[in-house]
Amino acid sequence: MFPTPSKAEDTITPPQIITYNQTLISPSQNFELGFFTPNNSTYTYLGIWYKQIHKKTIVWVANRDKPLHNHNGSLTFNNDGKLIILNHKGSVLWSSNSSGPAKNPVAQLLDSGNFVLKNFVDENSEEFLWQSFDYPSDTLLPRMKIGWNFKTGLNIHLSSWRNSDDPSSGEYSYSVDPRGLPQLFLRKGKKKIFRSGPWYVEQYKDDPVLRENPIFKPVFVFDSNEVYYSYETKDNIVSMFVLSETGLIQHFTWNDHRSSWFSEFNIQGDQCDDYGLCGAYGTCNIKSSPICKCLEGFEPRIMHEWKMLNWSSGCVRKNSKVCRNGDVFKKFTGMKLPDSVEFHVNYSININQCEIECSKNCSCVAYAKLDVNASGNGCIAWFGDLFDIREDSVNGQDFYVRVSASELDSNVDRNKRKKLIILPVSISVASTIIVSALWLIIKKWRRNRAEKTDIQFSVSRTKSEFELPFFEIAIIEDATRNFSFNNKIGEGGFGPVYKGQLPSGREIAVKRLSENSGQGLQEFKNEVIFISQLQHRNLVKLLGCCIQGEDKMLVYEYMPNRSLDSLLFDETKRSVLSWEKRLDIINGIARGLVYLHRDSRLRIIHRDLKASNVLLDGDMNPKISDFGMARMFGGDQITEKTKRAVGTYGYMPPEYAMDGHFSFKSDVYSFGVLLLELLSGKKNKGFFHPDHKLNLLGHAWKLWNEDRAIELIDPLLEDQVTTLQSFLKCIQIGLLCVQQHPEERPTMSSVVLMLDGESVLVPKPRRPGLYSERCFLDTDSSSRGMLNSGSNDITVTTTLVEGR
Repeated sequence: MFPTPSKAEDTITPPQIITYNQTLISPSQNFELGFFTPNNSTYTYLGIWYKQIHKKTIVWVANRDKPLHNHNGSLTFNNDGKLIILNHKGSVLWSSNSSGPAKNPVAQLLDSGNFVLKNFVDENSEEFLWQSFDYPSDTLLPRMKIGWNFKTGLNIHLSSWRNSDDPSSGEYSYSVDPRGLPQLFLRKGKKKIFRSGPWYVEQYKDDPVLRENPIFKPVFVFDSNEVYYSYETKDNIVSMFVLSETGLIQHFTWNDHRSSWFSEFNIQGDQCDDYGLCGAYGTCNIKSSPICKCLEGFEPRIMHEWKMLNWSSGCVRKNSKVCRNGDVFKKFTGMKLPDSVEFHVNYSININQCEIECSKNCSCVAYAKLDVNASGNGCIAWFGDLFDIREDSVNGQDFYVRVSASELDSNVDRNKRKKLIILPVSISVASTIIVSALWLIIKKWRRNRAEKTDIQFSVSRTKSEFELPFFEIAIIEDATRNFSFNNKIGEGGFGPVYKGQLPSGREIAVKRLSENSGQGLQEFKNEVIFISQLQHRNLVKLLGCCIQGEDKMLVYEYMPNRSLDSLLFDETKRSVLSWEKRLDIINGIARGLVYLHRDSRLRIIHRDLKASNVLLDGDMNPKISDFGMARMFGGDQITEKTKRAVGTYGYMPPEYAMDGHFSFKSDVYSFGVLLLELLSGKKNKGFFHPDHKLNLLGHAWKLWNEDRAIELIDPLLEDQVTTLQSFLKCIQIGLLCVQQHPEERPTMSSVVLMLDGESVLVPKPRRPGLYSERCFLDTDSSSRGMLNSGSNDITVTTTLVEGR
């Protein structure tokens, strides 16, 4: 008897088969199962995708590591009633590893997206012999689990695709570690790169990511049979978690208005979420600078590495004589509980008993309270170096670390001495401070009143002249969920940036002026006045603004791929920037600058062009943003001088940093730096090479003069660059743009011609203007020093590399 095609929409039974042109559809038509071939691939896979969503979104793949080499394959049953995939030769490529034979097998695609195998006894029975939910790919659907089945030993976890066209198992996995108290871990291979923290009921009640919200309700189960994390959606919201091929875990919901997926949040929130960033006994605080420090009682293991902002070596005890002359446990408040090679959990003792037990064992380095069932009991103790600690004042907990009693006493003595010194001094200056404070308050009140009047005048003028839309504050608050933490997508010199969605369904980005931003009325007016009059496909589009009392906000089109620096300088994400995409980005930025310098009705110098000020839309088209520091030049004006240096170190030309002179060639220099960063995948500022102390520009110039320029190439591009000549030409153009003297640099119009033209002669570059700051400065912050003929607040050294 020959097998027959399946007729029922959601089920298949022996001897039916599913071939390339046939599918199963769940009862409510939520999901569809069938064979598919990814874009740019010749392989075929059995998978599940959303039926009602026109953009085919694959949520599960059966034979991800054993694909069919053509379309001639089928899904059917073997003699034991197991599901199997056969190739055109009849060989088995994949099978469902069900526990035993099935007498009357039936396979069904459920409305949940779960593909199940069961004995046909009761059509609604949930006693499954096998189910796809036990073997996820890269997607976690509602009611699907991540965790362990202790009875069967099954580890249910997510694993990424190798790339967007290859669903085979990638580098990243997301799973539950059940030791002691369960923790969710993201790994690259065997290396841990993200950790949720020890898991128990109280741990997640205030967590901004895993707490219950209007979209879904998390489910945590931990008993003798199993441990798992799952979630349930509300109001029939279409939702999924996806582990991307770059190691990013994102939560998506489907937006019917825009017919697209909306990224609600990433589980990894910031740099402090990088596993073990600060090394052993180091703690991370994203609001501090630098963000890593040692726990009290500890000091950097390798001090010179810490000074270079490399904290991976961690910290060691200042006094190693613990358990010899007595020791105490230092309390640390508001912390993410640490990770360690070994830790023990005891649910029957309270926190005082925990301290006693820990103090008896010199290997016990720390302990904390774990009140799992609200009984007042529960203790976790660590017996190895402590890793992955971060300060979290909102969701953090207390834990106690063993330190030397003498170290704690010395801290107390130092504090007493400080108090003895400070007390008489503080009394003598108290009156001065009070008087000064009153004077400053009055001054600030007058300035704010003047600014308010000034901005109201400017706003009305802008609205009448440029017809810029003004948004009501209520609309912005609704769009951003009242400026929710989960909607925050970044922070720049202007202030925080929030993602929002207008009632029309349009996605927006809202920049909210912060009182502590260092930017104010002038920068706000620059953004409003300049961008409202500029229209170009490579400039970010200003949709409007909102002013309510002291609140000043700018509303832009939303850029789903964020800023260029978030991809270019991230080792896990940079691979999405292929050679062709980088060329498109280079050309787009160049065309945007030509428009600003020459073709717009206003001749604009940006003055702060850098990777973080280039945004990428859904198609990776670059958009120049942040015009708060821009200046407008008259028709015949060539250069100008300022005492107020603005811009970002690493992108600022030498004549501007040292003398305050700026011109259109200042932007050309910044573009050249950005171009070399795109080619190499490295930052100019903070660039390190073991053979010399040059920055990226000096390194590129050195390689160019030694006929080794090809070594500058980002290793990820080595197999993508079609012709060596095109890459070398880009390096040459980059070096032309960063030449020391502004008159030697080409105009942006010439740069566009050199980039586009095959026959255009590209001049030989001269040495670049290289310099490095002697003082410590944040690599991403804009400088705001004062330049004058006396003493400069910015200390700059010019390093020149002579060409041969």
